[in-house]
Amino acid sequence: MTNYDPRKLADLLVQPIITEKATMLMEQNKYVFDVLPKATKPEIKAAIESLFDVTVIKVNTLRPPRRKRRVGRFIGYKPLYKRAFVTLQEGDSITLFPEV
Repeated sequence: MTNYDPRKLADLLVQPIITEKATMLMEQNKYVFDVLPKATKPEIKAAIESLFDVTVIKVNTLRPPRRKRRVGRFIGYKPLYKRAFVTLQEGDSITLFPEV
């Protein structure tokens, strides 16, 4: 396995996704994150394992097409993003809502 710089790995993850679908996936031990579009699956796996101290079984990524947005007569595009669906080993979990 390639050795990754832990300082660069933390920058690959943008934010966790907390939607109704994502919370239903958490019950199946799957977590959803927005990541940088240049991030690869091995880098995402290494980042999750080093940041949250869990074992990642599988990483699925999704890059939807850019959507057009229009303001008056000007046409532009929404920013490009990449989403990662991370499956963890049985018994591992990530605490997205810390107890206050």
